[in-house]
Amino acid sequence: MAPATDHADPDRNTTAVLPERVDAVLDRIATASNRAGRDSAEILLLLATKTRTPQQIAAAVELLGERGQRIAVGENRAQEIAKHNDPLVRDNGVPRHFIGRLQTNKARDVVAFADLIHSVDRDDIAAALSRRAGLAGTPKDVLIQVNTSGEESKGGYAPRPEVIADVAARLHEDPWLRPVGLMTIGANTTDEQAVRASLRLLRSLREDLADPAIAELSMGMSADLEIAIEEGATIVRLGSAVFGARPSA
Repeated sequence: MAPATDHADPDRNTTAVLPERVDAVLDRIATASNRAGRDSAEILLLLATKTRTPQQIAAAVELLGERGQRIAVGENRAQEIAKHNDPLVRDNGVPRHFIGRLQTNKARDVVAFADLIHSVDRDDIAAALSRRAGLAGTPKDVLIQVNTSGEESKGGYAPRPEVIADVAARLHEDPWLRPVGLMTIGANTTDEQAVRASLRLLRSLREDLADPAIAELSMGMSADLEIAIEEGATIVRLGSAVFGARPSA
């Protein structure tokens, strides 16, 4: 029988190159932070684990921990939450975030899973999360998602100071949700200036709020993490930069 190929063993294939990828990502974060006059310790590296296996997640968490990087694990899909109960990752002590578009009927699962929910992008989601957090008796930290690029394919509140101030005020009044920052997805374009403008707008909105509780800026992914750090990101959401390209659907 012919030996198994790397393609047949995605966990082995991915973990074999993880040290190189992790070191490259940490160098990118450090370089961008230095360029912006920031301390790289301010940046939380959020591992985006969509389609990744428990074995791959565990290996990445271990490597990043060995290198002293502050990390969290972020799941994009409610239907993939169950994999985080695998013994390899269940009790690793790493905070769990939910970063994907959320349907109201999945609010219970997300409340049970996440320490921080990034994707409060509309009023009915906030209401569903509050109801489920109340039933669980567990207040939840959340981020207000803002559509800073104006792209119709993306969720999020309109990037106007009065809109975000109103959402933040209503969340502050909610007994079960604690707004701790803003989140956006950068413009989907190769035009670096357009990407930068969409991320800079999120920082501007936070400054307009002048609310010390709204401290986090979740923005920047594998392709634009340097721009995000230069524009003030406190959380960068990285998947392919760490794990490699996702397998084909």
